[in-house]
Amino acid sequence: MATVKELKATARPKAGKGAARAERRAGRVPAVIYGDKQAPVTISLDDKALRHSIHAGHFLTTIFNIDLDGKKHRVIPRDFSLDPVRDFPLHVDFLRLGEGATIRVSVPLHVTGAESSPGVKRGGTVNIVNHTVELEADVEHIPQFIEVDVSKLEINTSVHLSEVQLPKGVKVVSRDDQTLVTVVPPSGYADEAKGPAAAEGAAAAAPAAGAAAPAAGAKAPAAGAKAPAAGAVKAPAADKKK
Repeated sequence: MATVKELKATARPKAGKGAARAERRAGRVPAVIYGDKQAPVTISLDDKALRHSIHAGHFLTTIFNIDLDGKKHRVIPRDFSLDPVRDFPLHVDFLRLGEGATIRVSVPLHVTGAESSPGVKRGGTVNIVNHTVELEADVEHIPQFIEVDVSKLEINTSVHLSEVQLPKGVKVVSRDDQTLVTVVPPSGYADEAKGPAAAEGAAAAAPAAGAAAPAAGAKAPAAGAKAPAAGAVKAPAADKKK
């Protein structure tokens, strides 16, 4: 079940930048509710309550019941803006959720099992390639996050989207099998891997070089054997001429 929170709102009959600034000076945040084939409704929310909801996390995947003059509007935040300096909310867009609605949401990843990963134990580092995943979910089953287990990852191995178990009522939007998390090697890992391979190559080359020495030495007796043969032929030939 998706998390549902409550927010109280007041009607904001005036639109425009001037009216929005007046709301902020009064300690309220302008917002709008739209969707579900109904007319948009301009509202304002208490700054402190809204700020707490945003900074609590998972704001864009949380369903809210907005109480507007006694009427409940079931909504989900689709966008919000913050002051670039003071980081307080400036405006929020809420999507009205009808009965049985299905929406697309960007869900963050939670990585687990890093301390048990063989690759991490060997000095590797967990690298989150995609911090969020685009999913399609019915409003009753919007996940707050997707859990990715990396406890079996070695260095240079990864977890892909197709390997993750998704909750009921949730499906992937992208057709690509995205790489979510990988374990990258530590600095100098490639040089360390080359070291044993180079040592094995040198050990294999040493017997081959040693075997060549006896082969060269074997030619010496063959060359010495020719000398007696040459002497044996020439000596009798010289005696006949005398």
